[in-house]
Amino acid sequence: MIRSIVRPECADDVADALAAAGFIGMTRSSVVGRGRQQGITSGTVRYDELPKAMVMTVVEDDDVETVTAIVAKAAWTGHVGDGKIFVSPVEAAFTVRTGATGL
Repeated sequence: MIRSIVRPECADDVADALAAAGFIGMTRSSVVGRGRQQGITSGTVRYDELPKAMVMTVVEDDDVETVTAIVAKAAWTGHVGDGKIFVSPVEAAFTVRTGATGL
């Protein structure tokens, strides 16, 4: 499973780039959080948690490097807070409607 935390304004670009490369299945959600920048300060107001988008997709092991490269390219702005990509194993997958197992 690849969980990508990206700027909200980049989420469509990430989803479109993945779909164009044939990685159609994904889950997107709005999240809030902070990374190493520990939020931002604007004038006298401090924002500890910033809006982000999370794009999750499950791919075969052989596709992990390709997908992470696609996400990194689509989400890159060159500024602090571009995001983070997390990769973790999936032990099993089940389709609710059919009960089928696997991706």
